Amino acid sequence: MNYNDITRYRNQRFRTGPESLKLEAGDMPPPETVTPTRHLRGGGNLYSRYKLAVIPGDGIGPEIVNQGLKVLDRVGQIYGHKFEYSTLLAGGCAIDVTGEPLPNETIEVCKKSDAVILGAVGGHKWDTLPGHLRPEKALLGLRGQLGLFANLRPAVIYKELIDACPLKPEIIGDSIDIMVVRELTGGIYFGERGRRMGKMGQEAFDTETYSVGEVERIARIAFEIANKRKKKVTSIDKANILESSRLWREVVTDVSKDYPAISLDHLYVDNAAMQLIRDPRQFDVIVTSNMFGDILSDEASMITGSIGMLPSASLGEDNFGLYEPIHGSAPDIAGQDKANPIATVLSIAMLLRYTLHLENEANAVENAVNKVLEEGYRTGDIMSPGKTLVGTTKMGELIVEKLSKI
Repeated sequence: MNYNDITRYRNQRFRTGPESLKLEAGDMPPPETVTPTRHLRGGGNLYSRYKLAVIPGDGIGPEIVNQGLKVLDRVGQIYGHKFEYSTLLAGGCAIDVTGEPLPNETIEVCKKSDAVILGAVGGHKWDTLPGHLRPEKALLGLRGQLGLFANLRPAVIYKELIDACPLKPEIIGDSIDIMVVRELTGGIYFGERGRRMGKMGQEAFDTETYSVGEVERIARIAFEIANKRKKKVTSIDKANILESSRLWREVVTDVSKDYPAISLDHLYVDNAAMQLIRDPRQFDVIVTSNMFGDILSDEASMITGSIGMLPSASLGEDNFGLYEPIHGSAPDIAGQDKANPIATVLSIAMLLRYTLHLENEANAVENAVNKVLEEGYRTGDIMSPGKTLVGTTKMGELIVEKLSKI
């Protein structure tokens, strides 16, 4: 299948989306002719033109991405920025068209973009495919091909949604705002593994390995983020047992010397899991390894009460990033205007902040979300008595209406 075949498929699949998604063959040049613009990242307000790779994906992905792009377009109108979108295939829809979850065309365009916006991938339709052809392989491929080593997962409880939190009111207080920074490309998930014969028969093994460089770069990201927040970092490890954790603690402590204004605490992972439930307000920025972060970020997310509200970012060198909601593709409600687009909209805010360094614009998006919630509008997943139920499209429109310059 050639490039124009894929473009025609995208036109058909996303024909109900905003104008930015309605590409005609020839509107977007083939990947090899896209001019690299990565130098724009870090330019902040000095530059106003950005190229973004957009991967709507499967299930509710196209619906929520549509709303996110409407918000981004409105940000551009208010602040004088121009966002150019290249709509790409990944996940199940890519399998349907190309036979693989992550086409080379998608990788090449992403590499030449300033950032990537992802909806969701996967669905029951592709559950019986072999492991190497599953839609979720696209996520691992994107992380590897784009060099994304740091995953940022904010866990925030909004005042208007505080009743959704499963913890007691005296524990959560007015709100919770935690940022989990997870190392994404090292550790036990990527170490040597296999099976062998042992004393009690066949045994399996997985190896946890971390280098000084891997730990240092993720630690610096955590400290830089903390410097713009409450200036506190908590590093999570298992240094009383694991040699890799002892190295982790040594390196994080060493990096902290470059950030004297930021306090650093160390917790063992089992204690950290307990403390997140007992007293989550003690945390600001958490930095931890791949496996520990995988578990703790999910725990922190569930404290908020709704994964439909939670964004994420995966960052590489030079703050290049992939931005996506943490929820899945929810094929059971796809196409029904029921999905909550707020996590995607807040992922857009993270893109503005961490890759494009447009802090005012990011704050404006977050403020707009807050205003809509304050006025009582809710999608079905966060609906409560006395509030106004709205669908995916209406929620996006309301956020756009509330956007104003800061």
